[in-house]
Amino acid sequence: LQFTPETGNISELSRQPQGRFTKTATGLVSATGGHVLFGLDPTRGQILATYLDRPSLRERIAQGGVVGYVIIGLGIIGLLLSLERLISLSLISAKVSSQLKSDTPNEDNPLGRVLKVAEGLKTRDTETLELKLDEAIFREMPKLTRSLLFIKIISVVSPLLGLLGTVTGMIVTFQAITLFGTGDPKLMAGGISTALVTTVLGLAVAIPIVLLHTLVSGRSKRVLHILQEQSAGTVAARSERGSVEGS
Repeated sequence: LQFTPETGNISELSRQPQGRFTKTATGLVSATGGHVLFGLDPTRGQILATYLDRPSLRERIAQGGVVGYVIIGLGIIGLLLSLERLISLSLISAKVSSQLKSDTPNEDNPLGRVLKVAEGLKTRDTETLELKLDEAIFREMPKLTRSLLFIKIISVVSPLLGLLGTVTGMIVTFQAITLFGTGDPKLMAGGISTALVTTVLGLAVAIPIVLLHTLVSGRSKRVLHILQEQSAGTVAARSERGSVEGS
């Protein structure tokens, strides 16, 4: 409710102000004495009317239309995939680190499975061992790089969808200007603001997804590097033993 001192009338507001203002009003009503901080509009309702015209976060998102909701959906999918990959690769990395400290291959981690292949080829020549180890590493790659490409696609597509929504919104704005002219600045400002919402949403999704993709990709490459390093070391040790035995 809004009270007008000049007329003594009480009118109902079209919507409630932001929570920080309603909290101070509640504190003022419930106070029994002392000093209370509360919001006061010295312009007799003009500033309050301006605040009421400002759209909320939900309304701003709704201004993006279908494209905005698609961007948000892709952002949620990308975030969930990134978190799942991050947790999974962290567990795999911990198991690989434990395997590096153990001499017995354990098949619960990629490095253990690769070393298990090398253990079963003790009597084979170096070239066969190298090929089999490469094959074992290639079998582990899909598990380590799963969903990384899709996360990267989301980080690239999101700002493009934001640009698409902006261009579409600007077209609608110019069509409205053609029909109604430029006499109402609010018409133009509102249309442009709506058009730019999708750009903001696209960037808000793309930036964290790019960072998460970099982090997840780095962990995946780190595990693959350990596999390749241990594979090359195994082949080199076998080749060195063969040379010693041959001499």
